[in-house]
Amino acid sequence: MNLPDIGIHLPITDPTWIFFLVLMIILFAPIVLGRLRIPHIIGMILAGVVIGKYGFNILERDSSFELFGKVGIYYIMFLAGLEMDLENLKKNLLKALAFGVLTFCIPFAMGMWVGMNVLGFGVGASMLLSSIFASHTLVAYPIVGRYGMTRHASVSISIGGTMFALTVALFILAGISGMYRGELDSGSWIWFIGKCVGYCVFVFLVFPRFARWFFRTYEDNVMQYIFVLALVFLSAALAELAGMEGIFGAFLAGLVLNRLIPHVSPLMNRTEFVGNALFIPYFLIGVGMLINLGALFHGGETIKVVLVMVIVATVSKWIAAWLTQLVYRMSKASRQMLFGLSNAHAAGALAMVMVGTKIELEPGVFLMNEDMLNGVVIMILFSCIISSVVTEHAARTMALAEENGEMDMARGKEDERMMVSIANPETVEPLVNMALMMRDPKSKKELLAVTVEVEYDEAKKQAKLAQRRKSLEQAARIASAVDVPMKTRCRLSTNAATGILNTASEMNASEIILGLHHKHGLLDSFLGSFAQSILKGTHRQMMVVKCLIPVNTMRRIMVAVPPKAEYESGFYKWVERLARIGGQLGCRVHFWAHPDTLQRISGYMNRFHGSVRVEFSPMDDWDDLLLISSKVAFDHLMVIVCARKGAISYQPSFEELPNQITKYFSNNSLMLIYPDQLGDPLENFTFSSPRSQAENRLYDQVSKWVYKWMKKGDEQG
Repeated sequence: MNLPDIGIHLPITDPTWIFFLVLMIILFAPIVLGRLRIPHIIGMILAGVVIGKYGFNILERDSSFELFGKVGIYYIMFLAGLEMDLENLKKNLLKALAFGVLTFCIPFAMGMWVGMNVLGFGVGASMLLSSIFASHTLVAYPIVGRYGMTRHASVSISIGGTMFALTVALFILAGISGMYRGELDSGSWIWFIGKCVGYCVFVFLVFPRFARWFFRTYEDNVMQYIFVLALVFLSAALAELAGMEGIFGAFLAGLVLNRLIPHVSPLMNRTEFVGNALFIPYFLIGVGMLINLGALFHGGETIKVVLVMVIVATVSKWIAAWLTQLVYRMSKASRQMLFGLSNAHAAGALAMVMVGTKIELEPGVFLMNEDMLNGVVIMILFSCIISSVVTEHAARTMALAEENGEMDMARGKEDERMMVSIANPETVEPLVNMALMMRDPKSKKELLAVTVEVEYDEAKKQAKLAQRRKSLEQAARIASAVDVPMKTRCRLSTNAATGILNTASEMNASEIILGLHHKHGLLDSFLGSFAQSILKGTHRQMMVVKCLIPVNTMRRIMVAVPPKAEYESGFYKWVERLARIGGQLGCRVHFWAHPDTLQRISGYMNRFHGSVRVEFSPMDDWDDLLLISSKVAFDHLMVIVCARKGAISYQPSFEELPNQITKYFSNNSLMLIYPDQLGDPLENFTFSSPRSQAENRLYDQVSKWVYKWMKKGDEQG
């Protein structure tokens, strides 16, 4: 019996079957290799080797692999810029530059010596080979993202060093290409540098303003994602027009959009999901299809070239990482992260070797021969494997160390369960987004969302209940878009405030987030009877929020803090929440408070949130709110820390706060914070009727005496 010859049907050219097989690889490679504890990235590359023309020739590397592959490498570089902690990078800028110099110069020097003395290449070929050794690609970056280590200092240093090494290597590549084509002169260099500078200035000045306007104008999720992707490819295309590689433009797009796409946001989640699910695996499979392992058995010269390339590329990158660790006294895991991220060669190496194969020295003789081409491609395979294994080990070690070190109760992480009260469908998205910004990203607790219906008319009740359930479903969708669980409850009650308080007690909510009550644009009885009733009925932290613009487009947070706020039991909790918002948005947090209060806030921020940009301004008198109002812009969030009556930081001038807010901050996004109080709700011992002016003065004087007495005791120990 003759078996059918399936070889006549290979390689498969039907688009449906091609896409199906690629999806099967993306699906099963992590499952199979996960059991063997092998990084998924290696599986994608090896799968590409097997199905490519140098393997079993199952699929042909057609235009789809080139298209999706280019999108994939752009995605890797874009995510690297988008997820980078910019403040961390600023603090480690010198380290990043030092590592960039070392990770470029050491491989370049070793490559020049080996190329000319061991492999017998000429000066031009040796320089091109050295540039390939010196540059690298962040192929293992998705591993870092999976372990949540994208904002670690060593990752920022690695990314900064990557961009430095890649930029210098591309400049050398342009010089080599121009030299052999007879285009290398001072005028061409000036024009090239001018185009690069003009491109960078255009991206940094135009892209953020355009993106901020778009996000404020269009809130549709699909439109925002397509807009972001369009900016990435526009930046990459402009970079290529300027004479640079598109991967540099994709990285730059990530940097300029960094502060407009918070790390915990539906848009960030969608961006990462699409890239990690499709485009990045497509790129890795396409790289594997280029690798010809059979070249190792064609002759001794090819084996020699491959061994030399793999050894020099690996050892030189390790030496650069080791010297950086030695100079800056970094940990072993940090050294491994530096080496792991900087060892992989892919996009940059492929671009350079392709240029080398097109530069003709004489008829039929090219700058890079077939042995060098095969050596570089096989080096890409080994470097990606080494990079993936080392990065996985380093990221796992860092994640375990970070988890073991998070045992500080002062950071306001006690059984954190935020509850969002939803009354108006228009405020669902800003309230939930604000809760996501304030939530601990490592917390396993779900968010809570509750709405209360008090309609007595049975005919109208069902319609209103259906509307409120839709609002809860919308809140749950927003939370699920960032993989945050949310528990929702629609409650019937004779009183809305009572329903909220009972739900908060039953669900053990740590804080309550409300939308700001307003009537005809003016605050009605400070917060409105609903919020006032909740405030009197709970001692837990309450935040009342009004957002006039999308949360991710806010550029600064202005915080007004009353004197003696540091003596409140919930002081560090609200500081922690604001620090998280500032960290997620990448914006500056400006505190206005008494010097003693500022000292406490500064110490906390330096200890736990050193990467958040903060400013401090003294404010001795609460009447200085007028001074703050002149510095608050439309795209700022004005935060006013208040206090319940009877609290140590309560100010009699709080009675005038509604008029001040209406007069000075009616056109600003606003947040009012009422911190935690110890014990039972304070309504049990506050005045039930307004105090007279004489009583207010007496109360203020007594408060000052108590404050001085507590401060003196605090200073004495």
